[in-house]
Amino acid sequence: MLTEDQKLIRDTARAFARDRLAPGAAARDASGTIEPEILREMGELGFLGMTVNPDFDGAGADYVSYALALMEVAAGDGAISTVMSVHNAPFNAIIERFGSEQHKDEVLRPAARGEFIGAFALTETQAGSDASAIRSTARRVQGGYVLNGTKEFITSGKIGRFVITFARMEGAEGKSGITAFLVPTDSAGFEVARVEAKMGQRASDTCALRYTDVEISDAMRIGDEGQGYKIALASLETGRIGIASQSVGMAQAALDAAVGYAQERQTFGSAIINHQAVGFRLADLATQLEAARQLTLHAARLKDAGIPCLTEAAMAKLYASEAAERIVSGALQTFGGMGYMVETGLERIARDVRVCQIYEGTSDIQKLIIARALNT
Repeated sequence: MLTEDQKLIRDTARAFARDRLAPGAAARDASGTIEPEILREMGELGFLGMTVNPDFDGAGADYVSYALALMEVAAGDGAISTVMSVHNAPFNAIIERFGSEQHKDEVLRPAARGEFIGAFALTETQAGSDASAIRSTARRVQGGYVLNGTKEFITSGKIGRFVITFARMEGAEGKSGITAFLVPTDSAGFEVARVEAKMGQRASDTCALRYTDVEISDAMRIGDEGQGYKIALASLETGRIGIASQSVGMAQAALDAAVGYAQERQTFGSAIINHQAVGFRLADLATQLEAARQLTLHAARLKDAGIPCLTEAAMAKLYASEAAERIVSGALQTFGGMGYMVETGLERIARDVRVCQIYEGTSDIQKLIIARALNT
């Protein structure tokens, strides 16, 4: 059911993940860093500007291709797929849709070429799922704004060159005052306050950011004052398709490893895949994986067709992220004692995949969205 272009993108991503990502995944996890050459190669392959219009130096791929590429990258290294996901959407997606011509020429073009990594800063300590509760402020001054506040759990906050930052106009209440800004990370007063120590996806930096009297010109505002909440929510469909794709990719890597081991491991005179206890487990895991994949590709196809798919994206993200944890756990169980050892890589995948039920909206938030759709 894939076009030739979609197959080519999938196969290119698969080869890159196999040859360049998977062999170094454990080392990246241990060091908490990504080699610059890996990001450069991803840019050259078009993976850091996948759905951006070629007019702005993007690959111009459809969302099915984007989902397929993310699945393959995640199978090679979940942490790198997170950097890729956030950079493509929301970062590139927001600038392409809401940015000025200056933003598109000076920021989107090099971002789509992979010349730098972008970040997205909405979450705060007291404002996670309830994004309207942010307390960071923007004060109007001659020719621009002064930003103050803190952000929490920001992907690529350390390595990013620009951060799309959301702040409330001073004196404004509720959603109406939230405004989006494009903040260069070399701005005076911008600080990476802390790089978080995490359970998984350690190569993808997650940071607390601090803004202390950061001066931003009028030209760096994205959209109009008060449009920030709308801008923040505009990329939810793509973001959730991305996380669902990551979940599928990591689960696929775990299942592939388990099937390979089950075909080789001999007990009682036969490969363990021939024992029903193992074979039936793998059959269940494979079925859940295919269901997750199809939910994800269905949402991507709706997106490509221009059909609103917030509910379908929420379903894909909810099911794929929760199924992935079950699949990885079942794969680990198939290895028995070896599955608990670091050398198999399954413990890293288990740590990496767990956050997929949390970021881009927790499972509870996805259920809330789906329930509201049922009640309309």
